[in-house]
Order: sequence, then structure tokens, then C-alpha cells
Amino acid sequence: MSTITLRIPDSKHERLKQYAKEQGVSLNKLFDEFATVALAQFDMKTRFELKAAKGNIETGLQILDKLDREL
Repeated sequence: MSTITLRIPDSKHERLKQYAKEQGVSLNKLFDEFATVALAQFDMKTRFELKAAKGNIETGLQILDKLDREL
């Protein structure tokens, strides 16, 4: 497992700690969840670009519909 140092304003840090507490998770778990969402979005975008490069318009539109539902 890796460790990341993140520099953010104190006020944002306090707000994130409050948000994590309200969600019932640690600040570490909250950032892990943020990273999971970001990577899922990145993966979906990458799959779309691969399908679009192959020129399959119908499949590309289906992926866009799925992305709209997810976001």
C-alpha cells in the first residue's frame, strides 16, 4: 500500500474531515472512495475512446448513455 502527502488549505481539510465523519468513514477511506470514482470515470472514458476509434457508432452511443446514467 502507498502513502500520499496531500497539501490542501486547512479549511478544506476540516470540511473534508467533517464530511468523512458524517459518512461514517475515515478520511483515508473517503479519499480511497474518491480515487475509485475517478478511476472508474477514467476507465469508462478510455473504453469509449477505444470503441470510438474502431468506428462503431452504436456501441459508442451505448457507452455514452451508460456514462450519463453513472454521472
